[in-house]
Amino acid sequence: MNTNETTTREHPAEGFGCMSRRQMLVAGGGAVTVVTLAGMPGLAYAQQMQAIKAEYPRQKIGSLSQLKKGEPIEFAYPNKDVSNMLVKLGVAAGGGVGPQKDVVAFNQLCAHMGAPMNGTYKDAHQVLGPCPLHLTTFDLTRHGMVVSGHATESLPQIVLEVAGDDIFAVGVMGLVYGHFSNLA
Repeated sequence: MNTNETTTREHPAEGFGCMSRRQMLVAGGGAVTVVTLAGMPGLAYAQQMQAIKAEYPRQKIGSLSQLKKGEPIEFAYPNKDVSNMLVKLGVAAGGGVGPQKDVVAFNQLCAHMGAPMNGTYKDAHQVLGPCPLHLTTFDLTRHGMVVSGHATESLPQIVLEVAGDDIFAVGVMGLVYGHFSNLA
């Protein structure tokens, strides 16, 4: 063969069957997306998500008339070894009950490593913390979400109901640190 001659390869079906790796990945990803979306008819419409919560027997934990703004009351729920706090924040809060929707309850173990956070409530900012281990602070007006620190999950919130002046705990939203079976 002469070195000045160039040889070309001919493909049996020009344009078919010759796909680069990149083209194959893009086409495969697109196909998976289409099949997935086609199987989810409700995806096109906004749907309200329901929080996962464990329901427990209804237990009276306090009364609206005994609460004073910014002064937490400790109680055990759902078991005697689980320490929680009930507090009137003075501002409406996620999951709040009462006339101003400002009464909430949360577990007092840090969601990061389970450090006890009893006595760390800051009324000026409606937060619990900082945690004594890694300084995580939780916003009690927003379902106990993390404000700062190492925790990646919100504090477990105690689900409350009010009947007249009585406040009842009826469930827990989230996993209490160290308890592996408190979710539904």
